[in-house]
Amino acid sequence: MYRYDEFDHAFVSSRVEQFRNQVERRLSGELAEDVFKPLRLMNGVYLQLHAYMLRIAIPYGTLNGRQMRMLAHIARKYDRGYGHFTTRQNIQFNWPKLSDTPDILAELATVEMHALQTSGNCIRNVTADHFAGAAADEVADPRPYAEILRQWSSVHPEFSYLPRKFKIAVTGAERDRAAIQVHDIGLHLKKDEQGRLGFAVYVGGGQGRTPLVAKKIRDFLPEEDLLTYTTAIMRVYNLHGRRDNKFKARIKILVHETGVEELTRQVEEEFSHLKGTELTLPQADIDAITRYFAPPALPERAEGWAQLAGWKKQDADFARWVDQNVQPHKHPDYGMVTISLKPIGGIPGDANHEQMDAVADIAEEYAFDEIRISHEQNVVLPHVALADLEPLYRALVAQNLATANAGLITDIIACPGLDYCALANARSIPVAQEISTRFGSPERQAEIGELKIKISGCINACGHHHVGHIGLLGVEKKGAELYQITLGGSADENTSIGEIIGRGFEPEKVTDAVEKIVDIYLSLRLSKEEIFLETYRRVGPQPFKDALYGSAAEAA
Repeated sequence: MYRYDEFDHAFVSSRVEQFRNQVERRLSGELAEDVFKPLRLMNGVYLQLHAYMLRIAIPYGTLNGRQMRMLAHIARKYDRGYGHFTTRQNIQFNWPKLSDTPDILAELATVEMHALQTSGNCIRNVTADHFAGAAADEVADPRPYAEILRQWSSVHPEFSYLPRKFKIAVTGAERDRAAIQVHDIGLHLKKDEQGRLGFAVYVGGGQGRTPLVAKKIRDFLPEEDLLTYTTAIMRVYNLHGRRDNKFKARIKILVHETGVEELTRQVEEEFSHLKGTELTLPQADIDAITRYFAPPALPERAEGWAQLAGWKKQDADFARWVDQNVQPHKHPDYGMVTISLKPIGGIPGDANHEQMDAVADIAEEYAFDEIRISHEQNVVLPHVALADLEPLYRALVAQNLATANAGLITDIIACPGLDYCALANARSIPVAQEISTRFGSPERQAEIGELKIKISGCINACGHHHVGHIGLLGVEKKGAELYQITLGGSADENTSIGEIIGRGFEPEKVTDAVEKIVDIYLSLRLSKEEIFLETYRRVGPQPFKDALYGSAAEAA
């Protein structure tokens, strides 16, 4: 993984001291809140309902045991003993004191972490496939390109004050596990007919108030043109993106109002002036960054196959966990392990300091000291020998981290909602907990199969409800919380925006509504192999509307 050089160390340290001075001036009253706000946002500090919140960057979701152990330390010393992993592969601490934030950032800097550009109208944390570098189906590891984009975009003088926040995602496989089509820029790493590496380029995706699927504007961009073409897109957006209305300021609105053909023409025109300039990536630079992400040397562990088969026969819970939470690795003797942060009835994405310390220990002992955070709010160990799965599982069980539900109905994505967020209209966490409890039995989850539920507490869609197979949006109506249901969303290579199914449900009725939807699906699927999304796309919304509302008139 990437290691800071001398410039990185000096730059991050100077930013910490700069922010320390700004915090001191705010606490003394020298800086008013309206002056301090943009300064704290540049350093990842939000003011939420009850306290400040600090969002820490985990670039492309990759970290090591030392860094995870630092996050545990921060949770213990400066917060209330836990952190919340987000859909942007970051971590949030919800209870730090403002006076402590410079010290937190200083401690983070000692393990090459920071909170830069985790907020504000800038290019945010670049995200990537959480199985990058390990998945058998990838063309190449996308993380070197995410790192190149991170270095280029960090405090970029031209793009630090954009019309609105800007999000980039990179994937290296045909199966999109990075949700690139709901990003401002999505990059799909691929090879052309001559075997050269490059990218399909998508622009204008996003969720929130106006959910839109990104448009492909380039089928193949050579890898050396990554920064020139990205700069061209950013310049067109920076010039024409609206600054008079924050609800219409994202690039998706520019694409929609300008038209994809005209926007592509403008980008290509700008690119023609940039191509061949100093922004063109030399192969030596690409190779140098790529070497940081060289996979660990994986020794042959063929004995793992026989051991694994025996362990599975002896322990049904272990067998269920392997089948659900361990995916094939490009090396046949290894697997990619998902550590679920969705215990039955728990808070999605939360991990306490003891669990973070345990993950650090486990990663160092069994996973070559490499950890990933997924945009689905789980932790991933990308390189684990099959022969080590049983002792690793036992270590996870001891920390309540061995829930066998990756990709199932209780593997719920949820934002913090009204329990924390000043923007939220409704709570997300209690709804997620109730649904998880209702469907928590292993037998029922196995019967239902793959089904992705995503919950947002407001229209900003931090819980990605628009692309949930079942999406729940918390809204406020006459002072009461209601939950609007969408069906048929997806964030994979066949991205779709869920369809609003009808009027909202009160908090005490929403889990019953989800159960009706599930029951209708089970009655309509053609086989156990047909997942919910496939059934919904085949039969359409009407059977689900009828089950929920009884008639089309009631759903109106």
